[in-house]
Amino acid sequence: MTGLKRSWVASANTAETDFPLNNLPYGVFSTNTLGARCGVAIGDQVLDMARAEEAGLTGTQDLLQEAAWNPVMAAGPSVWSALRARLMELLKEGAEEREKLEPLLMPIADAQLHMPFRVAEYTDFYAGKQHAQNVGTMFRGPENALPPNWLHIPIGYNGRASTVVVSGTDIRRPVGQTKAKDAEAPGFGPSQRLDIELEMGAIVGTPSQMGQPVTVAEAREMIFGYVLLNDWSARDLQAWEYQPLGPFQAKAFATSISPWIVTAEALAPFAAPTPPRDLPLLPYLQEDAPGLYDVALGVEMNGHVISRTNMRELYYSSAQQLAHHASSGCAMRTGDLLGSGTISGQAPDSYGSLLEMSWGGQTPIRVGDETRSFIEDGDILTLTGHARGDGYRVGFGACSGRILPAPDFPKETI
Repeated sequence: MTGLKRSWVASANTAETDFPLNNLPYGVFSTNTLGARCGVAIGDQVLDMARAEEAGLTGTQDLLQEAAWNPVMAAGPSVWSALRARLMELLKEGAEEREKLEPLLMPIADAQLHMPFRVAEYTDFYAGKQHAQNVGTMFRGPENALPPNWLHIPIGYNGRASTVVVSGTDIRRPVGQTKAKDAEAPGFGPSQRLDIELEMGAIVGTPSQMGQPVTVAEAREMIFGYVLLNDWSARDLQAWEYQPLGPFQAKAFATSISPWIVTAEALAPFAAPTPPRDLPLLPYLQEDAPGLYDVALGVEMNGHVISRTNMRELYYSSAQQLAHHASSGCAMRTGDLLGSGTISGQAPDSYGSLLEMSWGGQTPIRVGDETRSFIEDGDILTLTGHARGDGYRVGFGACSGRILPAPDFPKETI
């Protein structure tokens, strides 16, 4: 693994920045004087890519003038690689064109970050084995924890692109139907068992055609990059609604992502294999290269770390999930977002949801001087993640959201 690539942007050369020259993640930002536009994070600065393209510095034409990375994503892997190589040349230590770039940089702290791409559609998977075992044990017992299909197929459901939001967006507590075990009929009101799910999100760059499956290798080439993803979940709504078709309103109200897209190329040095198979996978799901990444992940609640885990805990890679998604002939589109499913390790302090950490609310966890079983109004949940190299790390920035009280409903409707 290569070490830190040095930049003339001094803040990019520290071991603890998420955004060294090795990373160069893509986002969208605005300032008091600039409208929303594409940017690249380098150290504590963001590079204005719209003006860089206008100045003829990027090697692209009319790909960076929108406030979204979708045009670049649709252009394909050769353009992705060329743009990244050009940026590294412009920002490396001793770069000849430094004077042209310096006026296009501004502090990230002075910028407002926005959704980095337009989400075409959103699919959420269930690819963490420990999470699936934990949840299955709670609801069906350890002998029936994993559904019969789980070891053969990446299970998923189609979610809502309309409520995918960028980190820092407040989340309103959802309202819906729930039914207590001893109740004769359901009631309607705010969720009392609001939860998170620590996930990675894979972003589809190049599309596929309806009726045309893709191989796992082809799927890997289609993935533009990754974000941290919080699949907010109302467990009490979910328990009542999920049979027989799975999650619906319990998941539809919000999904948060980190503001920076870390490219697949930036993560390539940290590639890691999927775990040994409990049962052989069918040939169309078998991988010929490592499909996961060694990305350390964490969950914070109100500034207190409550969990640490790693992307390596996933059972299925994003490429396997994408290949399965397209296997029926389902067309994949530029901007499709694939949630990995909750990533949990082997111990309670490495679980990726409060449902698991508190074991369904039976054992509340310590959060500073307080305890929590599920999320209360005003709580701030933050996901973190980075891959660590020799003297540097490649990070995503934080994925945070604060929970606001449920909306008011007329009493006669509840």
